Amino acid sequence: MRHTARDVHGEGVLQCKSWPRPVRARLFTDGGARGNPGPAAFGYVLEAEDGTVLDARGEAIGVATNNVAEYRALVAGLAKAAELAVCELEVVSDSELLVKQMTGVYRVKNAALRELSLEAARLARRIGMVRYTAVRREHNLLADRLVNEALDAGG
Repeated sequence: MRHTARDVHGEGVLQCKSWPRPVRARLFTDGGARGNPGPAAFGYVLEAEDGTVLDARGEAIGVATNNVAEYRALVAGLAKAAELAVCELEVVSDSELLVKQMTGVYRVKNAALRELSLEAARLARRIGMVRYTAVRREHNLLADRLVNEALDAGG
């Protein structure tokens, strides 16, 4: 049985406290563009805390910048985490810019990125506790591979 409640904005939000055990997960995100801007894609891997893959996706998004692709990965992964009622999430990204912007260290000056960052923040509020961790690319290999596979398939 699904337990739902309404938040102040009227959106259906699954409440963590109504489940026997909160769903905790880790979201690995990556985005890339061949040329900047150029053909672009994103990838994400959503893992439960025990390492079980809950969802993995790579998608070509047309012509975009690398940073737009990074944010598109974040938004898509956060949306899936919210859909699966994840209550605590660690976002792992090799984009230091994205991590610093989403944690408020850097301001989001670019209009396209600002719109995507606002959408990501809205989704993060639906989840509850979200923290961001910047890692080197070699610690984000599966998401990176999904990006490259999507780019190869799109071209």
